[in-house]
Order: sequence, then C-alpha cells, then structure tokens
Amino acid sequence: MTEPAWLVETRAAYDAVAEDYARLLPDVVEPPLDRALLAAYAEMVRPGRAVLEVGCGTGRVTAHLHRLGLDIGGVDLSPGMVAVARRTYPDLRFEVGSLTELSAPDRSLAGLVSWYSLIHLPPELLPEVFVGFHRVLVPGGHLLLAVKAGDRLDRREQAYGQPVGYDVYWLSPQRLAGQLATAGFAVTATTVRAPADGERQPQAFLLARRPG
Repeated sequence: MTEPAWLVETRAAYDAVAEDYARLLPDVVEPPLDRALLAAYAEMVRPGRAVLEVGCGTGRVTAHLHRLGLDIGGVDLSPGMVAVARRTYPDLRFEVGSLTELSAPDRSLAGLVSWYSLIHLPPELLPEVFVGFHRVLVPGGHLLLAVKAGDRLDRREQAYGQPVGYDVYWLSPQRLAGQLATAGFAVTATTVRAPADGERQPQAFLLARRPG
C-alpha cells in the first residue's frame, strides 16, 4: 500500500534533522508550566503499568518522564530519531512505528503521551487516531497531549539547520476536546499558555482519561 505523502515527508524530515535536533535539544528545556504538567501527569498515572510516548523523537521527554517514575517507552515514525533515542537512553524501549497504527494490545497501557506529535497529521485523521488511543488505554488510563494552539497550517522548508519539507498544523484545543469526548475520553484539563521565547503561537495542553 502506498504511504500518504504527509507520512513520507514527516519521516524524511525528522530523519534528516535527527542528529542536529539531539545536539540542539539534548534534554527537556520546556518552560516551567510545561514541566509542571509533565510532573502532574506522572503523578496521575497508575504506578507499575506501562506508558508509551507516541512521536517520541530523540526520547528526551520519554527519559524525563522515566526520571519522574514512569515505566515508559517510546515509538516514533523516524528511524533516525529512534536510533538517536536508543543510543542516548539505552535502558529505555524505543520502536519505529506510527501513532496512526499503534501496535499495543487493547487495554494494555496505563498512560499515553503525545508531545507535539499530532501537529504533523492532517486534522481530518485526528478522530480516528483518538479512537486508537482510547483502544490501547486501560480503563482509568491517562492521556496527555501537547499541541501548537490555533487554526492554521505552516509549511516548513527548513528545520534545525537542514532543508526539509513538511507540514505543521496549529490545532484548536476546543475542537480537540470535542473529538476526545466523541472517542470516549473524559477531558480533565485544558491549559493554554502564551508563546514563550522563540515561539510564534500559544501552546495548548490537554489531559484526558479513559473512564472506568
């Protein structure tokens, strides 16, 4: 089956920038509010159960959440990013895969994190993706999303010093909350913050729970 253009472009772009990304962002450098949300999420997730970061990139957020006590691994579309993650954090689990086709069994995860990975998907795919997220979480499992807040499309032709070609979508937190509810989630928090240094748009964070 032919892969969709957005997937091919996104994979190629992150393969191209993987080493530069790791060099420029060697660890979690998010603003204090973002780190507080990650810490709050780590407290919410049921201990002793598996957690997965989808779109984990070089693994820096995965490793940060592991340091906060989570049994977490990562999956990413880019083999280049996964290679860097495995090299940098050899004690953690990283696999190549797509968040649109999660291989995790039904009701197998206590938590799922998507830290700016949804922004590369055509928005019409999100409802189906959220159904997949709901499927793999145990009842009572927690979901954390981070996105660029808004309603527009950016075409990126350069990133981290490399020529690339891929799309970045700014997403409405209100629309995301409605789509999550339709997929069966209970949205427990929505936070929007102003742009920090170097950012061009507000950032949104959603916490949701699979009831049960």
